[in-house]
Amino acid sequence: MSGVAHRVATGANEQRPAKHAAARLTWRDRLLGLRDRMLASPDFQAFARYSIFTRPIACRRANDLFDLCAGFVYSQILYACVRLKLFDQLAAGPLSADELAERLCLPPESMRLLLDAALSLNLTQLRSGNRYGLGPRGAALLGNPGVMAMIQHHAMLYEDLRDPVALLRREAGSRALAQYWPYAGTRKPADLSHDAVLPYTSLMAQSQPMIAQEVLSAYSFAAHRCLLDVGGGNGAFLSAVARKNPNLRCVLFDLPAVADQASARFHEEGLSSRAVAIGGSFLSDDLPGGADIISLVRILHDHDDEHVMTLLRAVYAALPDNGTLLIAEPLASSDGSRPVTESYFAFYLLAMGSGRPRSFVTLRDMLQRVGFAQIARRQTGMPMLTGVITAKKIMKRV
Repeated sequence: MSGVAHRVATGANEQRPAKHAAARLTWRDRLLGLRDRMLASPDFQAFARYSIFTRPIACRRANDLFDLCAGFVYSQILYACVRLKLFDQLAAGPLSADELAERLCLPPESMRLLLDAALSLNLTQLRSGNRYGLGPRGAALLGNPGVMAMIQHHAMLYEDLRDPVALLRREAGSRALAQYWPYAGTRKPADLSHDAVLPYTSLMAQSQPMIAQEVLSAYSFAAHRCLLDVGGGNGAFLSAVARKNPNLRCVLFDLPAVADQASARFHEEGLSSRAVAIGGSFLSDDLPGGADIISLVRILHDHDDEHVMTLLRAVYAALPDNGTLLIAEPLASSDGSRPVTESYFAFYLLAMGSGRPRSFVTLRDMLQRVGFAQIARRQTGMPMLTGVITAKKIMKRV
């Protein structure tokens, strides 16, 4: 073979995979590729900034991009406000920067810097006499102690995310969240002590009232006689359901050290006559029987698929014919388009070392594999906070 012929043959062979790769691209892929090349072009970016037709769009997208870059700083401003209890100070009325600086033990110039930064994020608001009051977001946070507690808790998440690439590669590094949620990294969670479970149980109890409100608005327990709440923590969710349904008998199942806290709560709230807490682990113990509805509130996304399937099978076995399963947790979208779930919860659970956010479609498939039917997604007022799924155990008649 001549050198020219060899080069031609070799070139044809080298180009063939590229042609095959191009052939696999859809028209949508090609259009999006064209868009990407256009947006990445410095010449197009310069044109878009100065054209009267495209300037508003270019400015808006530039602001969006910078917000992504500055997001960590925004979160630290919020964290500083919560840690200093700034919103509590402003709850009674507006105060000057100097008054707040003295109360919060900050240099006056630092206090003004924080207040103006919070002002830009609608956390504070300028009032008469050059004083500062609560902004719309600051006032909303003040009425949500569960969110305030989570913001303070995020200090550990920030520590674990200091090197996100190392986290993605599962390299050794900070394991603050994994240590905070000890059941995620132990083979014998039932052996955890009271001191080990107290921090995370207390944190979850502060946000449970919000979750309970969403669940109760999406589903009525009036037709049920007994509710089993698996992984129910210190009983905050179960207590809220019991108060609204006085004829409902309630059973909580969680790790022994956690169940002890729930028993104490039921006693304090006068629910001991119809609410009981049982200690155990769904990974190794049978679930208590007798309930016609079982709830899993923010449980599944904390666990990997194998453990989720183990739990779903245990729930199916514990339910009677026509029994109901209720799942409440943040749901990922099927196309991965929700940043709260696909970004926040995904990386939080990665740092925690266990679990992942799942879409309704994914959970529906897992439920169907276990044997559940009539699987439905219930509408909630704040889907970013929690979604609600119900399913039925309907035995096939021979």
